[in-house]
Amino acid sequence: MNTRLQHLQQKIVDHDTALQRIQMWKLRADKVVFTNGCFDLLHTGHVCYLAESSELGNRLIVALNTDSSVKRQGKGVDRPVNKEDSRATVLAALGYVDLVVFFDKDTPLELINFLKPDIIVKGADYDPNEQDESAKTYIVGSKEVRSFGGSAVAIPLVEGFSTTGIIAKLNS
Repeated sequence: MNTRLQHLQQKIVDHDTALQRIQMWKLRADKVVFTNGCFDLLHTGHVCYLAESSELGNRLIVALNTDSSVKRQGKGVDRPVNKEDSRATVLAALGYVDLVVFFDKDTPLELINFLKPDIIVKGADYDPNEQDESAKTYIVGSKEVRSFGGSAVAIPLVEGFSTTGIIAKLNS
């Protein structure tokens, strides 16, 4: 019997399994959307961002920073609040998320080159037209996704929601 929890766990996959599923989807002409992040304390901003991202194609892949990757980003000594397995399970519970895959590097570039998604998505604090790879608004992997024939998209952010803001409010 395949329980709902097992179904969620089957969405959390390693890189090779992700590639196999993507290749199968592309044979069916499904458009694969890729985004990445820490998704530490899932909030309305995240949910809306991921829902809008999923609307851009047929399949949504979320690349999730590992705990060590989050720590290297300097988000704070207590980050991540939730361990990677917990963060992955919560993301997998969203019906429009098709796969969750971890990455341990500082950026998901290696994973993007491996999976070759059709669309890469980030929040509107990034600029899909930025070409300078050293710019803070540059979408890592956008040049590569375009070289595969794909595109880069920025999704508007929901004002008033951030994990950093939630943590600050809890600490005050």
